[in-house]
Amino acid sequence: MLILGLDPGLGTSGWGVIRAEGNRLSHVANGRMKTDSAAPLARRLAHLDTMLAAILADHAPAAAAVEEVFVNANPQSTLKLGQARGVILLGVARAGIAPGEYAARLVKKAVVGVGNAEKAQVHAMVARLLPGVKVDGPDAADALAVAICHAHHLASARRVPG
Repeated sequence: MLILGLDPGLGTSGWGVIRAEGNRLSHVANGRMKTDSAAPLARRLAHLDTMLAAILADHAPAAAAVEEVFVNANPQSTLKLGQARGVILLGVARAGIAPGEYAARLVKKAVVGVGNAEKAQVHAMVARLLPGVKVDGPDAADALAVAICHAHHLASARRVPG
């Protein structure tokens, strides 16, 4: 099963696609969706939507997960992050996928084992869990971590009788 992980941001959103086969995970692709900070907000959000649609079309994931918004000290930054996240959730839903949503602490706990892990620890574990991966920056590494977290949760849900 292909799983798309997304780390939303207005300036840069990370994305990563992994393949989950039972307990085995492998890297498929990762990257960053960047918007022009000089462009009007609506144009930036539309561009983000177009880039996400291309990724969804190229990889046709069966599942997707998005990191939840955290509250910044700057309310404007939090609002812009929320708007970018809304565009991402809409794009995933438009593709017919019900996205998983995970808090950053839960992603860190799933990948590293502790919810207060540093970014460097998360990135090191992503490289360990996906041997040979060449990560396209920290946003892409975070997105791959979100995908790994979702893969673990999906595997757990399959093991627990419903």
